[in-house]
Amino acid sequence: MKNLFDFELFHINSFSLTVGSIISSAIVIVINVILINVVSKLLRAYFVRKGESSGRQKSIIKLVKYILWTFAIILSLQVLGLNITFLIASSAALLVGLGLGMQIIFKDFMSGLLLLVEGTIKAGDIVEINNQVLQVKEIGWRTSTVITREDNVVIIPNHKFTEENVINWTHDDNPTRFHIEVGVDYSSDVRLVERCLLESLVNQPDVIKDEAFAPFVRFINFGASSLDFELIFWSENLFRVEATKSRIRFEITRVFRENDITIPFTQIVMHKA
Repeated sequence: MKNLFDFELFHINSFSLTVGSIISSAIVIVINVILINVVSKLLRAYFVRKGESSGRQKSIIKLVKYILWTFAIILSLQVLGLNITFLIASSAALLVGLGLGMQIIFKDFMSGLLLLVEGTIKAGDIVEINNQVLQVKEIGWRTSTVITREDNVVIIPNHKFTEENVINWTHDDNPTRFHIEVGVDYSSDVRLVERCLLESLVNQPDVIKDEAFAPFVRFINFGASSLDFELIFWSENLFRVEATKSRIRFEITRVFRENDITIPFTQIVMHKA
């Protein structure tokens, strides 16, 4: 058995690859896989007790996996007889050249690391970048997977999250405030308009009606052809809130018609010379 482990498969200069070194390297990889599974289960159990969000759990567990795999690969290479220090030193010039040509990729890797460590953006979050609302599905090492409100899957580089102005709608546990603007005819009873706007929210399940987040109406302006109001409400249905707004507008139209409240439209009057 000893002779089998010492059997040389490959030899060049001072490097020798043996059956024993390959088996030892494979054992390191297997132990690492087992260790990752055990650590992941322990971390999930810990996060459940702490009440940590699922997105944060995924980010931390993924970061731990990256770290363990890095150490496992380095150790397995050393077991094979490769001098890591020598490899890094001998390829320093090559790495510098690659680094100059791969700055963006390196920036994406570092941004991914920051996102996983800080947890400011995590899987499941609703974010807004460049006026586009997106839901984060997965944060990878270099890129992240998001979906749009049209259910299109988009792969974006991680540096977008660290360099752009990003609004994270789900960063805390508080619901988000939304508003719908509507104008009515100048002859309308403003208090009746207020009651009708609030009535349009009564049967909307996505609208929060707790005292702390009670909807209200704001009289915002005397417009050119209308009295302008703003219906303000809170909701936790962040990603599909446009559908909620649509249902509310349908209800506003119905309630206004029942109460003879007119929504004016711009009219152009032309006179013959």
